[in-house]
Amino acid sequence: MAIHEILEVPDPRLKTVSTPVTEFDDELKTLVSDMFDTMYDASGIGLAAIQVGVPKRVLVIDLQPEDEDAEPEECNHGGHSHVHYPTKKEPRVFVNPVILDPAEELASYQEGCLSVPDIFADVDRPATCRVQYQDLEGETHEEDMEGLMATCIQHEMDHLEGILFIDHLSRLKRSMALKKLKKLREAA
Repeated sequence: MAIHEILEVPDPRLKTVSTPVTEFDDELKTLVSDMFDTMYDASGIGLAAIQVGVPKRVLVIDLQPEDEDAEPEECNHGGHSHVHYPTKKEPRVFVNPVILDPAEELASYQEGCLSVPDIFADVDRPATCRVQYQDLEGETHEEDMEGLMATCIQHEMDHLEGILFIDHLSRLKRSMALKKLKKLREAA
């Protein structure tokens, strides 16, 4: 169990095209466990192995829906209290994922990225897609994805090709996003 540093732009390793996983061993299981720890620590919903400096075709995703069966917890932040419903962890692992049959219909989501902190922008992607992937044992699966899961898996799979979500923006919007990120870093 380890939390790794998440690479941030302009780290050139983020432009690396990741290589397929061929060994489904304890090293892979440790990598995936560390990726979940790192993602949860950063409050993310998805992470590609290259974001922690490992150029392998591995993704972890957890959209963490609110758990309707959970007991509400009372939180007290800065003098005001409110009821908080804990989220349910639904960790998903995708090894060597491939998109099959992306929809022609596009959906727009406001995306962010742990490698591009505090920057958010609307990105259009296929609204649905079928994904073929392997699990930690090397078994192959196919699954239809829609909604936020379709967006998230496409975003994470872009990382495997060395593509960041800001690469989908116009030159002007990308330039503005990078300037904003630079100002945020200078202020910190």
